[in-house]
Amino acid sequence: MSKNDIKMQLQPTIDLADYIAGYTIQSVLLGPDQRIFVLLIDQIPDRIRGMFVQASLDKPRTYKILIIEDGQIQEVILANQKFHYHTVQPLEDHLLLVGARCHYYGPDQYDLNARVCDMDGHILHDFLLGDGIEYVQVTREGTIWTGYFDEGVFGNYGWNPPVGEAGLLAWDAQGNRLYTNTQADIMDCYALNVINDQEVWFYYYTDFMLGHITGGTTDPQIEWVNPQISGSSGFCTDGYHFLFQGGYNNSNQLFFKKRDQPGRLTGKKTVQLQGANQQPLDLTYSDFRRDQILIYSEGMLYTTAIQDILHVL
Repeated sequence: MSKNDIKMQLQPTIDLADYIAGYTIQSVLLGPDQRIFVLLIDQIPDRIRGMFVQASLDKPRTYKILIIEDGQIQEVILANQKFHYHTVQPLEDHLLLVGARCHYYGPDQYDLNARVCDMDGHILHDFLLGDGIEYVQVTREGTIWTGYFDEGVFGNYGWNPPVGEAGLLAWDAQGNRLYTNTQADIMDCYALNVINDQEVWFYYYTDFMLGHITGGTTDPQIEWVNPQISGSSGFCTDGYHFLFQGGYNNSNQLFFKKRDQPGRLTGKKTVQLQGANQQPLDLTYSDFRRDQILIYSEGMLYTTAIQDILHVL
């Protein structure tokens, strides 16, 4: 172990074993506050021809949403659902489910891949957020930020032009567009971190730059930072220190860097997070928001933050 390597053992935040029986994890997500959101489905649908993710499901499925706050878990059940949802976020006093894929069939004929329901699972309304969604993060005030992968930027599933061709968009709670990226040439939004309504970070292919939006959607200003890392799929930050999920072929690696020069991150320490069994945590199901990282592994949720890593350093 070199001086640039850090090992941290984490203790589970909460045990989900009793809540996930009969379901499969779709995603684990941090909300704009201190709540954690877990989206489960009773069965992951098969891919079309073994390759393409279903948008509309071939048979109705049941979703379960776990809302975790201060060690308490609230369950919301949505039965008999016919759309394939991948992520969930709080939206004002309700819940927002979003599917990554949606089809365009013709003028005014397309899938609505965003669904709003109340905390009892009653459906309120649906709207369109576009195909090829990689990330969805919602602010406390109800602004929805969406980042798109390459098929959402260049078009597939019948979309021409695609909704997400700018790579990064923001919407209000009714699905009206508030912000469209015009400054970054985003071919794939690799990572997104919505701090609050006034501050958003994003990282993208092909430039591998960090964009730092301040001023929200009403007066957006962008600062550019070179992280000197390629292919990262997530990061958290306190504004000065950054923890990146590893780049290509290193998805289970974490790298710690800091901004001690304008527009540039320097230093690079490898961070290995270990679970209760002192084995490295698998980052397949993880999320980055503000200065925190959330990880699901073997029925347990783990959380840590930039400040915790600084204590180890």
